[in-house]
Amino acid sequence: MIKYIANRLGWLVIALFIIATTSFFIMRFTPGGPFDRERALPEAIENNLKAKYNMDKPLHVQYCIYIKNLCKGDLGPSFKYRNRTVKEIIGQSFFVSALIGSLALIIAFDMGVALGMISAVKQNSAFDYITMFIAMIGISIPSFFLGILLLLAFSFNIKLLPPAGWGSIWHVILPAITLAAPFTAYIARLMRASMLDVLNQDYIRTARAKGLPETAVITKHAFKNAILPVISYLGPAAAAILTGSVVIEKIFAIPGLGSHFVNGALNRDYTLVMGAILLYSALLMVFNIIVDIAHKQLDPRIK
Repeated sequence: MIKYIANRLGWLVIALFIIATTSFFIMRFTPGGPFDRERALPEAIENNLKAKYNMDKPLHVQYCIYIKNLCKGDLGPSFKYRNRTVKEIIGQSFFVSALIGSLALIIAFDMGVALGMISAVKQNSAFDYITMFIAMIGISIPSFFLGILLLLAFSFNIKLLPPAGWGSIWHVILPAITLAAPFTAYIARLMRASMLDVLNQDYIRTARAKGLPETAVITKHAFKNAILPVISYLGPAAAAILTGSVVIEKIFAIPGLGSHFVNGALNRDYTLVMGAILLYSALLMVFNIIVDIAHKQLDPRIK
């Protein structure tokens, strides 16, 4: 296991290097520049700014400087937020995105697994049909549209929750629910299909023939194997929740990393965009490694 983890971490470093290189050149070849939005900027001042950020040097020299600083853990200064480094911006804003994303992932996993299990046990019942119908709607409806509906319902009509901003636990509820909704629906359908497949296995019939209570059959025998596809899905889901928060943060005016990423792309803030890309990429790969390890622990047959 240790050798496997070390091997995966080695490939993670290589993948991040490739992503950093690709994003560097894509950002540099994108039309526009970080100082194009400055109004009536004298040429001398623009040249001084380019010299300050090493943009007056040849492209290959800029790349070498960026990679050298990156190896030291320095993501560089932000072009838009003067006197602030990318590391400071990410450190302050990522906590907000991580809080919303973690809560959304917990809601999606708990609700999805519970609904999927009950639907499978009560197959072809009214509960099963209603749950799967709602899950289909949850998968189909766009997150931004659901967020607007929740804002209209709970912020403007009922006036139960704040519509936007950040500052209290009440500001987290609507964004987390909006972000969790499609993943809850997908996990519910995935868990139902997996549970139905497991319940038809021979060892489940054997457990029932021995006279075990139905609760023990479901929780001790069926659940452990039925949960494996859901565990495999959690890695991509966790990364998708974090990257999907970009739209949600704009709707609810949340000062998370997603908002900085969008603003950085619009303002051609090269270093901020590349820093966010590297963070999202690293999280995606780390989540996948964690899921693979958890999968191995749940199913000893996996090598």
